[in-house]
Amino acid sequence: MCGVIGIIGNGDVFRDLYQGLLAIQHRGQDAAGIITYDGRFHTKKGNGLVRDIFSLEHTERLRGQVGIGHTRYPTIGGGAGEDAQPFQTNAPFGIILAHNGNVVNYRELKAELFDKHHRLLNSDCDAEIILNIFAQALPQRRVKSLTPEDVYAAVRDVYAKVKGSYSVVAYIAEQGLVAFRDPYGIKPLAYGVRHDGVLPSYAIASETVALNILNFEEIRTVEAGQALFIDQGCRVHLRKLLRKPHSPCLFEWVYFARPDSLIDNAHVYECRVNLGRLLARQIKKLRLKIDVVVPVPDSARDAAIEIARTLDLRYREALVKNRYIGRTFIMPADSQRQNSVRQKLNPIAAEFKGKNVLLVDDSIVRGNTSRAIVKMVRRCGARKVYFASYSPPLRHPCVYGIDMQTKTDFVARNATPDQVAKFIGADKVIYQSLEDLKKAVRMENETLTHFCDACFSGVYPTGDITPELLKSIERDRSHVQDSQLELNI
Repeated sequence: MCGVIGIIGNGDVFRDLYQGLLAIQHRGQDAAGIITYDGRFHTKKGNGLVRDIFSLEHTERLRGQVGIGHTRYPTIGGGAGEDAQPFQTNAPFGIILAHNGNVVNYRELKAELFDKHHRLLNSDCDAEIILNIFAQALPQRRVKSLTPEDVYAAVRDVYAKVKGSYSVVAYIAEQGLVAFRDPYGIKPLAYGVRHDGVLPSYAIASETVALNILNFEEIRTVEAGQALFIDQGCRVHLRKLLRKPHSPCLFEWVYFARPDSLIDNAHVYECRVNLGRLLARQIKKLRLKIDVVVPVPDSARDAAIEIARTLDLRYREALVKNRYIGRTFIMPADSQRQNSVRQKLNPIAAEFKGKNVLLVDDSIVRGNTSRAIVKMVRRCGARKVYFASYSPPLRHPCVYGIDMQTKTDFVARNATPDQVAKFIGADKVIYQSLEDLKKAVRMENETLTHFCDACFSGVYPTGDITPELLKSIERDRSHVQDSQLELNI
């Protein structure tokens, strides 16, 4: 999972790109990059957080009225600097590109680009694959300007060759800003306009919050299988190129997206409140004696508040988060996740002592974080510890861009809720149902009829994920994790 933003405007865009990346920092904390254009490309990329990579000097160095920014969370590739996005190619015209998602036939396409087209890729990042396929499909002859049809033809070629999920933002030098989503629209993408000069400015981003803070308006979703081309005259060209069942990732509303964003026109905050209300009905049927509801910060807060309100229970924020520790789920190696839990969360012991506690979290993936939290709460003297997940049991690998790509990642894969409870040390585990998860999102946008729920159901919307491909992806990811462990030692 990554974050992307692209801006074409009336003045230098670096400051806006920087602020936009800060707004979507939660989508990736491994690396970040910005490339701007003022007749030539200016690049700054590095490992770490946005605030640590960029400084005041880059305000002068990264000049240009067009640019693209990216925050990285690795799925294909490791944490090496050369894997940071955006990527650049000099021909045709000069193109920069960044994306959010995961190309599942990455190895096959990389070999084909080298063997058939003699294109050597300098990274292990799948964005470079998309960039080269897109560039190769554009007119190679010398033309003064590209037409929207030229751009659409190149996007169609990407659709024909690239399997997986991808929300892409690209800029073709002196031609225009391009954005497109994969045919199933698995990863989010939105765009907006700001009337701040003779010509309007446009921005495209993974989440609407990045557009909101930069005062972009008339925000719309880039649809599944749709291409957007904003030419140098800031004229907008939009076309649906391929029609497949729109299947956005459910985990966006569960965990990844900021609560103040809209994903495919469904408010993330309201969806999480709905999830809390629906889960509360299930908890009520169990007739548990609960003294206090405590969220695991931060993403579980909205659902936990609604659970407490619906059940008329006391709500306490008794797990205090150190906000200078990153999101444990998106840390690249499991050892980093485990080591960070105790540093990240500290309990207020008096709120737990002698009480029956309902802990609420967005999900239970590997179970290590949940087990560490339950252990902390018991040490504080809790009498009973119940653990509620407002998402269903995670049981299947994600191949579309979330770091859940090996079968061993899931504590619930071959386990009942009672067995999961035993593993994490809880008295009981309560899961949301998959149908209620979908219902919670549809309550905010009833036009969403399909979702990517593969990590819960094992049904992959693209229909081309074979057991052999799953094994190959698992081997690649295990190799990456081993490499990251070596880097962290």
